[in-house]
Amino acid sequence: MPPELNRVYIDVVVPYRVSEPPVEASLRTRLLRQGAKITKEAASAQSVIKLTHLKEGRQVLSVGPDGKALEFRLVTTVDYEVHSGTEVLVPSGNLRVTRDYSFNEEQILAKEAEEARLREYIQDQLAELLLLRVETVLSRRAQTVVPDAQPAQVVPSEPQGEVPPP
Repeated sequence: MPPELNRVYIDVVVPYRVSEPPVEASLRTRLLRQGAKITKEAASAQSVIKLTHLKEGRQVLSVGPDGKALEFRLVTTVDYEVHSGTEVLVPSGNLRVTRDYSFNEEQILAKEAEEARLREYIQDQLAELLLLRVETVLSRRAQTVVPDAQPAQVVPSEPQGEVPPP
């Protein structure tokens, strides 16, 4: 895990928030498993993972001959950015995950439960993808930083093609 993620604050901007979104809980769990410390304040963190525009939607994929929906697609998107103070460590990005499922009105309770499980699964996947992206960007960033490089020294070489005098 990159050192920038040792102490992290997770900032989820969700209007009218009542409870913690599953993506936040999954992200917190994954970071803790990797040895990170999650702070309660942004000021005490090395970096802040900011999640915004978390949106969930459902689209009709197919309709039966009676005009009722037979298949749905669940779509969840989130915008993210990682920064440390005023320095942007990972530029703004967007993640989107979709899952399709069939619908049978005779099994409405089971299908509603399936949809709820799929929504949680999607947000867990978003957390996994987000962490992979962040770790990749931070690792590449660390590789491009060269620590206090010493200036190159010029070493004279013997001229080629000349024969020394006897």
